[in-house]
Amino acid sequence: MKRLVDRLLETIIVVIFAIIVASIVWQVFSRYVLQAPSTVTGEFARLLFMWLALIGGAYTFGQAKHLAIDIVPMLLPSRMRQIVNVVILALVAGFAILVMIKGGWSLTSRTLASGQITPTLRLPMGYVYGAIPFSGGVIVFYCVHFLHRLWRDPDDVLVGRTESQIEVQP
Repeated sequence: MKRLVDRLLETIIVVIFAIIVASIVWQVFSRYVLQAPSTVTGEFARLLFMWLALIGGAYTFGQAKHLAIDIVPMLLPSRMRQIVNVVILALVAGFAILVMIKGGWSLTSRTLASGQITPTLRLPMGYVYGAIPFSGGVIVFYCVHFLHRLWRDPDDVLVGRTESQIEVQP
């Protein structure tokens, strides 16, 4: 299941990035070559960048390539390391559930209900804010995956890493 989610997110990220690049290239071309700057491409790229950043952050967390202070768990014995990793994952999942999913859904639905739209594209802002609960859901999925992995293998050195990637402390 994780592999499927990874591939889906990779595809979404690549497509969004390609659209942003094409949009910016068109913006530059229309401004400097055609002398008639496009009015929608800048806003379109900004809105997609929000989705790219949030989905990319969730994907990075799922690959365990996010910024982390992992020196403390590495120095602990196996059982304590497992407990610390479980607590960390619980805190991350709690943040994702409360702030990103619950708060993000509230923001999205309130914004859609208010009818707020983007200035140039005239898109509902709730669609833009929808990236927050979406990426929160992905983060919770990865937390559950990592917790399951720790349950199966209590000696997992660090969530998302293999023993060959880091030195194991005795």
